[in-house]
Amino acid sequence: MLTQNVVIFADLLTPMSDSKGRLIRDAALVIRPTTRGWRIAHIGQREKYLRQTSKQQVLKTLDLSGLLLMPGFFDMHFHWVQDEVRLMPKGSLLSWLKNYTWPYEMKFKSKRFSKQRARTFASKLAQMGTLGGGCFGSIHGHTVDHALEEFKGDFIVGNVLMTMNSPKGLRQTKKGALALVEALSEKYKKSYALTPRFAPTTHPDVMGQAAKAIKKHKSYMQSHLSETQEEIEYVLGLYREIPGFENVKSYTEIYNKCGLLGPRSIMGHGIYLNDQEWRTLKKTGTSIAHCPTSNASVKRQGLGSGLFDFAKAEKYGVPWALGSDIGGGPFLSMFDVMNSFVELNRGNKKATYTKALYRASLAGAQILRLDSDSGSLEEGKWANFIAVPSPKMTENEDAESVLKSLLGPYAKKRNAYEKLVVQTYYKGEMIHSQDN
Repeated sequence: MLTQNVVIFADLLTPMSDSKGRLIRDAALVIRPTTRGWRIAHIGQREKYLRQTSKQQVLKTLDLSGLLLMPGFFDMHFHWVQDEVRLMPKGSLLSWLKNYTWPYEMKFKSKRFSKQRARTFASKLAQMGTLGGGCFGSIHGHTVDHALEEFKGDFIVGNVLMTMNSPKGLRQTKKGALALVEALSEKYKKSYALTPRFAPTTHPDVMGQAAKAIKKHKSYMQSHLSETQEEIEYVLGLYREIPGFENVKSYTEIYNKCGLLGPRSIMGHGIYLNDQEWRTLKKTGTSIAHCPTSNASVKRQGLGSGLFDFAKAEKYGVPWALGSDIGGGPFLSMFDVMNSFVELNRGNKKATYTKALYRASLAGAQILRLDSDSGSLEEGKWANFIAVPSPKMTENEDAESVLKSLLGPYAKKRNAYEKLVVQTYYKGEMIHSQDN
């Protein structure tokens, strides 16, 4: 391991908030080695840095001139076991699950198949610059093992629970599901996420007992909430036939009665929520993962679920961040997710590229309580970053204009976003390079 600092020369852009980013042209990023990886020791202008260090020891230099450094992404909602069905025909959520998703997930019963797919998907994550987030496996416990063994970054991963209203090849017994949750929560603790696929596939007593079981290990919880109106009608009709739930008024109330909501809970989508549900999410500290590419129209290769009201989330103080929702979403790149967020909210002045970057990086780190170490490029944090082609300098440029210049040209050829990242670094070690 190197024992001296390394200085990297490149342009740099990092999020600070929904409305502000820090842009430094011709920057100097100094990283220092520790026993666990590289941390950021200094960020500043290259010229000033060279003046101040001219008489000191010359450090190892990495010249990435012409590239723009940005923090690695947090994809807060994706299914790694759905990578092969993300471009399958999509008519509606429930039909897509039954016709494509569930049959494919059955293949993960094979440990050999699962391990091979995890290695391939890990490489894709590194290529996309995704270094953290909330990940769903299949019902099989080894899909959690394989993901956490192979993925480079800070992910929470869970095996989906399916104990009712599920196909034979993906149905668990209550006892088996709970035993698996307890074992994996004890094994992985804060890297594990209790993951009911959604309320229709998981008995309420299983969700309730599992929620209690993970608390001692401070594991997370993730699921789906109010993605489509058809789903909500199905859920409420189903649960009102279950003793103790006869009078439930909302989808959110079901999860709350099962003890699933809280500061370590992340609900995917949350498109169709009434004011009482928003208040419940706020009161419990529950977060939402917004997935614009998955929620988009079928014409845009999404499921046509609807448009998330991020303004209402912010009005009620409910934390939220962006996710790709692979395979409901068609592309794994968070650049595509960011651009889709802006495009789908055209006319809303608050739906900016700056906001999209913040919600694709630092906001996710905050939800996972990792923002003191990652999510942005700041002194003291891990050197978790990506390098992309730097847009040409313009007059009066800022974070918004640079991001627009970076993402705009690919809006009509979305798969090109997946090749935008030139290099990816996790804790200072390069884990992806287009040259390799």
